[in-house]
Amino acid sequence: MAEDSDGDRRTAEKAERHAARELVNRYHRTELRKLLDHVREGFTRLDSGEMDEFEFDDLIHQYKKAAAKLWSFCGSSGNQWVQAANALRRLEDLGEPIRDWWEEAAPRR
Repeated sequence: MAEDSDGDRRTAEKAERHAARELVNRYHRTELRKLLDHVREGFTRLDSGEMDEFEFDDLIHQYKKAAAKLWSFCGSSGNQWVQAANALRRLEDLGEPIRDWWEEAAPRR
């Protein structure tokens, strides 16, 4: 009987990790798209002369820093996915805004 409960527990944990991975993957994809939109806008501004090459380079550095922070939050393993998914659900339940990765990576002035 103990074997059945261990198997049930493992099955439940596996299902939880799978659901967490799906939630975090959707979130990661959505947030990464937002960050990439900043880069797309940067190219437009560079091409129109609104931004010079050094400003665009700074934008790329901000993108890389923001993407790294996002990647770190989202994790790359079962337990990290569960932790990130729990954080996302908690913020949603509290009605709190989800982190602005672009702003978090902005240079301090």
